[in-house]
Amino acid sequence: MSDTKSGFSIERHGLELRFRTVTLAAREWLAPDFVRVRLSGPELAGFDSLGADDHMRLFFPDGPVGSIEELRAAPSREYTPLAWGDDWLDVEFAVHGDEGVAAPWAATAALGSSIGVGGPRGSAVLEGTPGSWLLMGDETAIPAIRRFAAMIPEGTPARIVIETASPDGHVDIAAPVAVEWLHRGDAPAGSALISFLESLAVDDAVGADPFVFIAAEQSIVKPGRALLARWGVDTAHAIVKGYWKRGEAEYHAPH
Repeated sequence: MSDTKSGFSIERHGLELRFRTVTLAAREWLAPDFVRVRLSGPELAGFDSLGADDHMRLFFPDGPVGSIEELRAAPSREYTPLAWGDDWLDVEFAVHGDEGVAAPWAATAALGSSIGVGGPRGSAVLEGTPGSWLLMGDETAIPAIRRFAAMIPEGTPARIVIETASPDGHVDIAAPVAVEWLHRGDAPAGSALISFLESLAVDDAVGADPFVFIAAEQSIVKPGRALLARWGVDTAHAIVKGYWKRGEAEYHAPH
């Protein structure tokens, strides 16, 4: 695959780094452990996210704050912007118990609660037209997979594979192909995706000139890169990353 000229590239774009204060306007449960929230506020004017895999940093104070500096000092986590307008921003959260600060806030914070939004500081933008697509991830990658899936033209060879704990974690995803769901049960996060990746042979390549996106727990990176080598995919035409790392609450994905 790497011997022919590709019809697409991944280009880096810088964005104006701004810090915004927003409030929780609405909450919608899409599955028992997956929630979409709408953030709102006039400071969202001009917000933009050029790449489907963009990361912004959300800051979660444990109560009312008296200054921007205090808000910036609050615990923070990175998330993918899903959709936005002049004064609103939608974000999705995988919620597993009461661990951390972000998921419990998304699940239980009172409407009107305030948080901070920083970034995105830059974007990796898919330019041109891939000949085929492979999108894979766990629950944390669903927002990015949604955005990439919306870019796939009808009739283009594609596979979308998502790992959840059980069928209860399935959510609707608009895509021109059916989503393939993997269930890890009580096994460690990423284990079903890793088994699937390792089962893919050269003849299982999704198609010519593929764009490959693979994101889940950090353990996905090594088998993901091995798949690129097996399929002869240029690493410049792929995004393979750990979105989170088991046991490290402060870990954030490389940009």
